[in-house]
Amino acid sequence: MEYRINRRSGVAAYQQIVQQTKLALRLGVLAPGDQLPTAKAVAQASAVNPNTTLKAYRELEREGLVEARPGLGTFVRQSLALPQAGADSPLRGELADWMDRAREAGLEQDDVTALVASVMEERYAGTRPAAAHE
Repeated sequence: MEYRINRRSGVAAYQQIVQQTKLALRLGVLAPGDQLPTAKAVAQASAVNPNTTLKAYRELEREGLVEARPGLGTFVRQSLALPQAGADSPLRGELADWMDRAREAGLEQDDVTALVASVMEERYAGTRPAAAHE
């Protein structure tokens, strides 16, 4: 797991670590038993203070997603991956095809992000079935 911190995003670095970890859990990149990088390793690779990583890991621990094992590190306790959202899922393939069409139609990444966010808001407003996973 390698974290990429975008300092211009307006999102705190620790929150980006939390978000990227949750994304990896949803996509099955991280699975129960996997060890997260040490705070020192994240600090060296991402140029963040080790305390920033520790703050993110504590938040993930409060949510029951990871557990700290003194002297050993931080390990994944729970996956957020759903089979229908996996890399080989038909839905992912359909989304990839749609993204190709959007790109061919001249939409930029920000346009696609806005369009997807708009439709998601319409379709998921008031319903958060995935909230139990977060």
